[in-house]
Amino acid sequence: MKKVLRYVAIVIVLAIIGGCIYLNRLLPIITGYAAKNLASAVFVSGREAKDVEAIDLNFSFIRYAKNTVDYKNKTVTSRFLWGKSVAVFREGYGVTLLRGASVDELRKQQYPFDVLNKALAEQDFTIKAELPAGDSAMAARLAPIAKAFVEERAYHGHPFAFLVLHKGGVVAECYDKGIGRDTKLLSWSMAKSFVNALIGIMVKDSLLDIHAPMDIPEWQGDGRRAITLHDLMQMQSGLEWNEDYGARSDINIMLHCERDMGLFALSKPLEFEPGTHWKYASGSTNIVVRYLRRMFPSDEAFLSYMHTRLFAPLGIVNPVFEQDMSGTPIGSSYLYATARDFARFGQMYLNDGCVGDNRILPEGWVDYTRTPATDSGNHYGSLFWLNGNGKFPDVPKDMYYCDGHDGQDIFIFPSQQLVVVVLGYSPKPDDVIDFNTLLKDIINK
Repeated sequence: MKKVLRYVAIVIVLAIIGGCIYLNRLLPIITGYAAKNLASAVFVSGREAKDVEAIDLNFSFIRYAKNTVDYKNKTVTSRFLWGKSVAVFREGYGVTLLRGASVDELRKQQYPFDVLNKALAEQDFTIKAELPAGDSAMAARLAPIAKAFVEERAYHGHPFAFLVLHKGGVVAECYDKGIGRDTKLLSWSMAKSFVNALIGIMVKDSLLDIHAPMDIPEWQGDGRRAITLHDLMQMQSGLEWNEDYGARSDINIMLHCERDMGLFALSKPLEFEPGTHWKYASGSTNIVVRYLRRMFPSDEAFLSYMHTRLFAPLGIVNPVFEQDMSGTPIGSSYLYATARDFARFGQMYLNDGCVGDNRILPEGWVDYTRTPATDSGNHYGSLFWLNGNGKFPDVPKDMYYCDGHDGQDIFIFPSQQLVVVVLGYSPKPDDVIDFNTLLKDIINK
């Protein structure tokens, strides 16, 4: 009996040790998610911390993190058990999750406002930032839907912003309490579609060949040397990746533990031959942005290019594209802009890459973007999602869209001349927005 009890005690001790080891590996993700998202919501979006904790952070272990917001120094510290993470806000950069450096070291990096303002001043922008009002009769028809969606939650989820453009004019616009036209909200994976636009502009400027193998040193000794930008954009790179947001998946490790997110993603081994197997991977976009950044002589030049060639011509005058600790914009996830900014972006694609008479994207780029990846089952193009597989059965199949975590979306309807923007919080599967019904009602109205 004593021997049996001894074995049981050993098993219990080993189980406790194993559990602690596993939990210890989760703590940077739990506290990192809480600190980063709370800090961005407070210091970039201007939201109340208590609202963010009650809505955005109220799930899984994240809800148990103890968060301290330092409004003077603009940091958030999140603790859970023995784990701790610190997120730091810096003007221009937005929020960075502190990994492997002190707050003081991070603050030594100053956003190049002077360089950026000089570059913007040298451009001749004729694009008006204000969106015009659309057809008044259509606006009157859509007003009840906007109210039902945002104020009454009739389509589920917790919407923050809702905006519809018809032929470039605003026909519906509604915001949740404490949020308005000037509130910058999180894109999540809609940022990937902005990377699509940035690549298109660089192609137009003869800076890129998306079908050529990429010159990435770490890939030259194996089959990864054949991977192209096209493969990464279509999520068919063949690299090993786990996008599951549960536990220590690749996406969670990348966003919450790594200093250089693109380096982490490109270090993954090859699982399939490039261009043959579709697998959604946020790491692909961070590989791309890291690659693009290194094509410029300085970070200031890269940031200036993004603002002068992409954002400003659309009338997006003050977006926040947050960076990892290495200084690379996090193209997979962390762009902050207003609902109207996201609508302007969608309208550019609806207008075949043009804003007014100004061509932003090269001719044929939007058609390329909407061409299904060969192994995607007609539901993914190049950093855009497609409705070709009928995911939304009551919506035209020519609709394509930018889709972000927890229900951030820009829906583009070529046949209807519509752009629909939805931002907010829609946990899956508990209270997911019924997008099919919402979009069907918008079209039928």
